[in-house]
Amino acid sequence: MAENVPADVNTLSFELAIEELETIVKRLEDGKVALEESVAIYERGEALKRRCEELLRRAEARVEKITTDASGHVTGTEPLDVR
Repeated sequence: MAENVPADVNTLSFELAIEELETIVKRLEDGKVALEESVAIYERGEALKRRCEELLRRAEARVEKITTDASGHVTGTEPLDVR
């Protein structure tokens, strides 16, 4: 991949997406980016945010809570309520 061509957001792992998002936030907070570039990286940041949210939703759907009986013996699993 060429150095200046950003990776497709939909192929990034959570870790890479959040790292790039943090970099974008820092650049925008510094305020040293031209307006047109600011808009472009803001839009990429929005796409990265959506990617991270999607990956988190998928992870939450896969996590289950282990259930136990009154004596502490494992009885099974149930979906984890994270809300």
